[in-house]
Amino acid sequence: MPTYSLELDAAGARASFAPWRTGLLAAFVWLGFALFAGLYPDGGREWPYTRELVAGTGGVAVALALIALLPGPAARLADWLRPAGKWLVALPLLLAAWLLVTAKLVLLPVPFFAPPQALIEVYLEDWPRLGESLLHSFWLLANGVLLGSLSGFAAGVAIGWSQRIGYWVHPVLRILGPVPSTALLPICFFFFPSSWAASVFLIALATWFPVTVLTWSGVVSVDRAYYDVARTLGASQRFLILRVAIPAALPHVFVGLFMGLGASFSVLVVAEMMGVKAGLGWYLQWAQGWAAYANMYAALLVMALLCSGLITLLFLVRDRTLAWQKGAVKW
Repeated sequence: MPTYSLELDAAGARASFAPWRTGLLAAFVWLGFALFAGLYPDGGREWPYTRELVAGTGGVAVALALIALLPGPAARLADWLRPAGKWLVALPLLLAAWLLVTAKLVLLPVPFFAPPQALIEVYLEDWPRLGESLLHSFWLLANGVLLGSLSGFAAGVAIGWSQRIGYWVHPVLRILGPVPSTALLPICFFFFPSSWAASVFLIALATWFPVTVLTWSGVVSVDRAYYDVARTLGASQRFLILRVAIPAALPHVFVGLFMGLGASFSVLVVAEMMGVKAGLGWYLQWAQGWAAYANMYAALLVMALLCSGLITLLFLVRDRTLAWQKGAVKW
């Protein structure tokens, strides 16, 4: 009897399985791009790493075809990729247009515009310098964002909870907050002992303002009925802050962290162009100085992926932290 039921379950699973049509279309388009990149001759000069580009995109096509056609774990992976199906179709088309106007027809002048092969060359040959710059930028960003987030969170809670503290800090927030952090570069380099410390302060300042304002807004907007109920049950001042005000303000806090993280990246590039000897900002300036525009585009792509990855991580932390509010808060 158990064997018979397992056979029925397997038969039902096979009957319900259907190929992922968008994945098959994406595999076909990726294969077409690989053929276009390998068979259509380059104009002007033959670019290196074209074979690697063809092999990589062909591998993507094969992987997508297998994911779209096979059941089991491949089907679960297809379900995970399904929301990005249209982008998987559009991406090779965009790459084909990029390749056509640069390497194939040479409509855009070299070296200002480089084909995809040039970025592959940068990642394979200049990865030590680029990797070191990425690590320096991540460490600098982590210190600045952490310092700015903690100080902004503390300041926002204090301003929102205490009218006396808000009386003194609110005017400073209004005056200092709207000033771009990069405008304070000369002053920071005078007062701080090193360019690294000045850069950390500027990134922390760019993060501090949105976190402070949104945390303050979250604490102020907490329904007073929550405090009244807690006081009726004998809650202390500390309990009201830690167990009522801060949890209720957390959605605003995460919005402030999101805004602060975006602002910190713009400050990071400028700060690393002023006196530091490593980092993505320094790498961009070095690439521009040597007219190595392919290196510049490669660094910009790395920076975009770093920013997107950190924002995704922040959203995951938010979803886990605020899981108890899913039924009450529209995300």
